Amino acid sequence: MRHIDLNCDMGEGIGNDAALMPFISSANIACGYHAGDEQTMDETVRLAIRHNVSIGAHVSFPDKENFGRSEMKLSDDEVYSLVQTQLRLLRGITDRHGVAVHHIKPHGALYNMSARDASLAAIIARAVADADPSLVLMGLSGSHSIRAAKELKLKTADEVFADRRYEEDGSLRLRSLPGAMAGNAAEVIQQVLQMINAGTVTAISGREVVVSADTICIHGDGKHAVLFAEQIYQTLKHHSIDIKAF
Repeated sequence: MRHIDLNCDMGEGIGNDAALMPFISSANIACGYHAGDEQTMDETVRLAIRHNVSIGAHVSFPDKENFGRSEMKLSDDEVYSLVQTQLRLLRGITDRHGVAVHHIKPHGALYNMSARDASLAAIIARAVADADPSLVLMGLSGSHSIRAAKELKLKTADEVFADRRYEEDGSLRLRSLPGAMAGNAAEVIQQVLQMINAGTVTAISGREVVVSADTICIHGDGKHAVLFAEQIYQTLKHHSIDIKAF
């Protein structure tokens, strides 16, 4: 049976984590820099354990004011430190519950910048490798994030997005631009099946872009997040595609 991982960003204060958790296999938990705190991290870890969902650190720029979506220019040492610090914060909680942190995924601006910036991607990958070389680094399919991690022999998961639109170069369309988000469940389902079955996604221009899909992201802060998650889950089951952590 074919299989795919469904991941979702959680512990961000949106209020729908409990409703989303039954439909996913990996949770990216905010570590306090763009959202969350020790209490929300603990609550989200408990929820993930209850639903047998894999736990990951969702690391970000220190930017709660803008939800981690504003680009920041930090030194190499600062980026290295923020990745390791957030991972350490989450691991302190998972250790208390006797479970492991399985993967790491940058958030927002840090994610998008590292996808296109080889130098930044290399710093993040080195911070992950030095902290725990068994961790899986999740990054945009075909990006510098994935290439940098592979150079350090880290396990990787090429990520695609169910509810975001793409540019011709394989990057995500900026949220500030029209058409950045999929408009309805039918569009989301069509895009998910295309990415899994054909290994392509249709860019905003109409051009087909090649992608590799190890894991599919569903944005928990989307207006129809729970509906999309449930319909993706049911559709994959209908097509005999197993949902499990990579």
